[in-house]
Amino acid sequence: MTNRRELLRLLAASAPAVAGIGLWPSTLLAQAEGAGLIAANVCHLTPELTEGPFYMDPHLVRSDIREDRGGVPMTMRMQVVTADCRPIKGARVDLWHCDAQGNYSGFANQGSRSTRGETFLRGTQISGDGGEVAFQTIFPGWYRGRTTHIHFKVILGRDEALTGQIFFPDSLSQYVFENASQYGRSAEQDTTNADDWIAIEAGEGAYASVSDRSDGYDASLVVAVDYASDHAAYETPHPQRELMRA
Repeated sequence: MTNRRELLRLLAASAPAVAGIGLWPSTLLAQAEGAGLIAANVCHLTPELTEGPFYMDPHLVRSDIREDRGGVPMTMRMQVVTADCRPIKGARVDLWHCDAQGNYSGFANQGSRSTRGETFLRGTQISGDGGEVAFQTIFPGWYRGRTTHIHFKVILGRDEALTGQIFFPDSLSQYVFENASQYGRSAEQDTTNADDWIAIEAGEGAYASVSDRSDGYDASLVVAVDYASDHAAYETPHPQRELMRA
């Protein structure tokens, strides 16, 4: 039976081709599942990436973050684990991304419109025993200068443990943008994964594993954070309770 250390070595040696979708050997997928992982795309600590200009904390603990945004439905599952792939309970995960037309909620001066005061495609979840969270959302759109991506933060206790981004195969993004009417634009996407310096810095481990479903996609990512302790549950402050105290 493959132990966690050996599993990590095998995953590191078998990074998928990022042009495809979930291109992992079936044996490794089975071993990852047997180790309690929701995906096989973890081989080292997840790199810290730029937060970007559109983060805010609306104190919205919810799994469905779509609100009124149209687009291809997608469930984004994330699993927060230690460097040796042990799930972390009680991790707070904030997730946010742009809509099908490339707009973020909560900010003015985005092309032709302002979204100030809006909260679409933002939310927070607290991980359970398996370190997992899940967000009901849409496949993200694009905006000039960036490839398709989703932002996230992992907060352990009162400390921010990681800020990162999630990426998708270019072939999938192109298919969605060309075939789903909500993503129709007068311009074409100007940046791909190979041209985006943040995606290049993040590496293969930041690409979601994606599978089809009847009405859209299921995406999964394992996020490994630097957590040296006895694996006890974190006492992560609840965002809504913290807001009430403020």
